[in-house]
Amino acid sequence: MDTGTTRPTQSIAVQDAPSIPGLTFRHFDPDTDYPAMLEVNNGSKIADGLDYDLHTLETITHGYNSTRNHNPRKDVLVAEVDGEMIAYNRVFWDRELEGPRVYWHVGFVLPEWRGKGLGRAMIRWSETHARGIEATQADLEKVTAYASTQVYSNMVGLENLLKAEGYEPVRYEFHMETPDLDHIPDVPMPEGLEIRPAKPEHYKAIWASNQEAFRDHWGAGEFDESDFDRWITNPLLEPDLWVVAWDGDQVAGSIHNYVNHEYNERSGRKLGYTEDISVRRPWRKRGLARAMLARSMQIHKERGMTQTALSVDTQNPSGALRLYESMGYLVISKSTIYRKKL
Repeated sequence: MDTGTTRPTQSIAVQDAPSIPGLTFRHFDPDTDYPAMLEVNNGSKIADGLDYDLHTLETITHGYNSTRNHNPRKDVLVAEVDGEMIAYNRVFWDRELEGPRVYWHVGFVLPEWRGKGLGRAMIRWSETHARGIEATQADLEKVTAYASTQVYSNMVGLENLLKAEGYEPVRYEFHMETPDLDHIPDVPMPEGLEIRPAKPEHYKAIWASNQEAFRDHWGAGEFDESDFDRWITNPLLEPDLWVVAWDGDQVAGSIHNYVNHEYNERSGRKLGYTEDISVRRPWRKRGLARAMLARSMQIHKERGMTQTALSVDTQNPSGALRLYESMGYLVISKSTIYRKKL
């Protein structure tokens, strides 16, 4: 990744920018801008009711510096008024397996600066920037390219803006939570499989099995060894909470449980996450996911949690939504993925 050393102070001309006194645009400097970016990111999420997903300085720095196919110095647009950051958009891309190249853009605007045309201008900049990247792609095969973003159910203004800009909904995701952990079903492991603690020498095999299991899911993309390095350094990873099922020396499936301690401390909740639920093909249709999930919920309960949460693709091909509902998970909110052909 090209990071350079010079702070980008030169203004960027953004087409269709609103007439706001003191408004300027520039690129992002990862050496100095993360604290201001954190304020914008979290301020925007709180306004949108996403306070369960707030970053810390550590998580936003890791996430943005390690995103695949993303150069923070080139692929982020910062909006300032009189030198204070009020909004930003960032662009990164992925090549889906045997499918299109998808340019994701994610934007955050502080609530007091919404409704002034910033969002529209920054989305259009993101699309133009994505087209510029697409024009430089070296592969000889011509593929369809899309701009894509995710919108949560209460972001009505953004949803209307995207529709007006030609985006269409293509996929839906639920955020689900259990009301309590008082009625965890007792589900035995399938015969011949066992749960073992996750040890450092197993981390790469666990990661690889998870990647393999998700290859047949919607939106699955390419991955390589560098993705493991990004994944294993995630500050939210808690391997001592993982549930990993083994068949001899083969990983059959896993759930990468974790706790967002910052959120729990701030909100007074005791919520644990049961995420990255995966079962490899040879071990599907045997009740393994249900058994691992029951064990995951029990682990969280033993650690003092009173609820668990997860996210799910509503059209997951393995019937995950029905499984989670049968385990007591309830839909808390919905998000929609929108796409537009570039």
